[in-house]
Amino acid sequence: MIVHWWNGSQWWHQLRVTPHLSTETSFPSRLVSACSRRRTCPRSSTFHCCKHGICTMAHDIQRVFWRRYVYAFIFLAVITTTVSAVSHYSVPEEMEEGSVVANLATDLGLDVKTLTRRKMRVDAVGNKKYLDINKETGELFILERIDRELLCPLKTTTSCFLKLDATIENPIRMFNIEVEITDINDNAPHFRRGTMHLDISESSPIGERFSLNNAADPDVGTNSVKDYHLSSSEHFSIEIQTGRDGTKFADLILKKALDREKQAVHNLMLTAVDGGVPTRTGTASVIVRVLDVNDNAPSFDKDRYVVNVMENSPIGSLVIKLNATDLDEGSNSDIVYSYSLYTSERTQNVFKLNSENGEIRVKEMINYEDMKLYEMEVIASDKGQNSLTGQCKLTIQVTDMNDNHPEISIKSFQSPVNENIELDTVIAVVSVSDKDSGDNGVVDLRIPDNMPFKLRESSDNYYELVVSEPLDREKVPEYDVTFTVTDRGSPPLSDNETMTLELLDVNDNVPQFPKSFYTIRVMENNAPGALLSSLTAFDPDLHENQYLVYFVLEKEIANTSMSMLFSINPENGNLYALKTFDYEIEKEFLFHIEARDSGSPPLSSNVTVHIVIVDQNDNAPVIVSPWRAHGSVVEEKIPRSTDKGSLVSKVIALDTDSVHNSRITYQFLQVTDVTLFSLDQYNGEIRTMRMFSYRDPRHQRLVVVAKDNGEPALSATVTIKLSTVETVVKAYSDMTEVPLEYDIFSDLNLYLVIGLGSVSFLLLITILVTIVLKCQKPKPSNAAPPCRNSVISERNSTIADSTLVSNDAYWYSLFLAETRKGKMVVRQPVPKGSRYIVSSLPRGTGLTDTSGSAASTLQGSTTSSGSHSST
Repeated sequence: MIVHWWNGSQWWHQLRVTPHLSTETSFPSRLVSACSRRRTCPRSSTFHCCKHGICTMAHDIQRVFWRRYVYAFIFLAVITTTVSAVSHYSVPEEMEEGSVVANLATDLGLDVKTLTRRKMRVDAVGNKKYLDINKETGELFILERIDRELLCPLKTTTSCFLKLDATIENPIRMFNIEVEITDINDNAPHFRRGTMHLDISESSPIGERFSLNNAADPDVGTNSVKDYHLSSSEHFSIEIQTGRDGTKFADLILKKALDREKQAVHNLMLTAVDGGVPTRTGTASVIVRVLDVNDNAPSFDKDRYVVNVMENSPIGSLVIKLNATDLDEGSNSDIVYSYSLYTSERTQNVFKLNSENGEIRVKEMINYEDMKLYEMEVIASDKGQNSLTGQCKLTIQVTDMNDNHPEISIKSFQSPVNENIELDTVIAVVSVSDKDSGDNGVVDLRIPDNMPFKLRESSDNYYELVVSEPLDREKVPEYDVTFTVTDRGSPPLSDNETMTLELLDVNDNVPQFPKSFYTIRVMENNAPGALLSSLTAFDPDLHENQYLVYFVLEKEIANTSMSMLFSINPENGNLYALKTFDYEIEKEFLFHIEARDSGSPPLSSNVTVHIVIVDQNDNAPVIVSPWRAHGSVVEEKIPRSTDKGSLVSKVIALDTDSVHNSRITYQFLQVTDVTLFSLDQYNGEIRTMRMFSYRDPRHQRLVVVAKDNGEPALSATVTIKLSTVETVVKAYSDMTEVPLEYDIFSDLNLYLVIGLGSVSFLLLITILVTIVLKCQKPKPSNAAPPCRNSVISERNSTIADSTLVSNDAYWYSLFLAETRKGKMVVRQPVPKGSRYIVSSLPRGTGLTDTSGSAASTLQGSTTSSGSHSST
């Protein structure tokens, strides 16, 4: 609230706020400052101060109001002017965003409900806006997390303030706010360098100090660095020092003498600890490198060395490498080697000492006979400021060397020799020697292990080379025999001598063909003299034993010699055909060919040759059924009442070519009505596809072509003229047949009556004939009766002796049966008749004379049946 008073000369005004803020607004300001400073009112005033330093009126407030109207214009001028006092708050850093600092509206005596209308705001002075006011509640809250070390980076002041201005309008008023940010222990001590390196001489005295880098802590007060700790060490400790500004730092103190040869590097850990709660620490590594001083003399591994060296060792060869060590480092450990005064001049001339690495090498040729033992003394000196030395003695013993090579001498050697030389035959005589003595003079003679020879000792240092295995020139024509002599020295010495043994050929190998059986395929109709194949044999022998001559071994086939059919070149084995072959006559030949060398005695071998004649499609199909004279038409009769699917005729064609080329297919080349007949392309059967109608013509013309499977295909044709009849005369063969049913109905009643009477008459005659045949036939046939409504040919055939009676329906069965027996079946017409003569003749025999066959032809069904039975 605002309080007004008169001091006798002017009006005073004061803004009373809550005790927490200690904020007042008054005129003049010197009264407020006096009140704030002394917590009492000035003596000249008629007012008194409250305990919080805010002045209030002591007189009756009614004295004031009667004058307010007089001074109304003064009061309005005063109320438009605002002066702010400072309000103090204290908050720790790192508070969460949204945390409430204080209720600013309450502390300033403002109505919370008017904050929004009066547009109250808080502005930061010279800093980022970390706090803001909630206009709904009047609370001052944390807008963004505050980091004291970022806000006040300098550690010279222990206090850190955040200054704000709170402003309201209607009327305008401004309030100054100071928020003190107190420190918390949120930072650990840290060293500017994580690793500190110190170089300390091993001769440094005990108690010497070495400065270490101090740790820094952004926190202030008790939260800053308070103490240091050093890891356990028997050589070092630390002492804490405090600077003028209160900074803590540590000194490293040497408490025990250092020895670089025992421990060259000391790894320490320095830890800085702050005084916060809880405490935080920071560490740094301290690496102390001990500097060397020349306090160690060089020393050898042994005081005395004994070395053996071979005589005649090459100049520059290493004898020994002396190694002296110095525990110091740097120039204090660099060593120089030299001979002492006790080493003889002759020894120094024979052996060279390398002053840098201690190697002793051969300088001159060493001879065991001149000196067997060398002694020397070697000194090792370091390069320190005060050089230190060490020495050792070396004895070199010379070892005798096997320096004389063994010798070999060929006394006798026989070459060439026959490959069939006998075993244990002496080929060569060899002697060996060595000028050395002892084991160095003992020699051994040997030859390669993979040879058919062996060494046999005949006397001291004399050896014979003899044959141990049979020799074969065809496998190995010559041998390079290497005689190697080796002594038993160390290292052993050897010498060798190589002799070449040649082998003479002997005719001991027969000619060899690559195969034992040759199959040669020859196309028929070949040209005479055509090359069939080349049959070449191989003989591993040499010269005349290798020259081969080829022969065709004589063999007769059908009174024909093989030499008349085939010829072979005696020099190169080329096989030729002497005639043209026909697959239909001869399909293969089997004979032998001999290869003979020119050795003495000659050797030979033979091989079997199988000539296979390959068929060509050179024979056109021949139609054997239905048979007809050349260029004639086959006439057949068929009842018009024939059912659908009935067999009309069967075309049979033969092809004398091979199976592949003789595979025949049948096709209609011409047909009167394509809807009436069908032809099976594989068996040649012609069947009806439907029943005859009165519209179908009485005569049907069928042209059938029989085509083989060759390349190019060959063919033959047959023309069949079919005539339909109303009635059928039933013929009987040697088999019992079931009477056929006919369609006796026609369009005209007259034809119906005539047909019915004719059929009845023929049926009666047929039954009588059948009974007679059954009585004369001793054994009924096992063949199946013909199918119903089958076509019966009137052209019956008779056969005598080798002939067989057959109609067209059985012609194919007869042909197959006789063909399996290796015979040829021929069907010939009888002159001036409708019968046929079927002859079964051996292959190769021509057709029988028709007139001769006619004489033996039997007339009548009874004779035909009897002939069939005998067959």
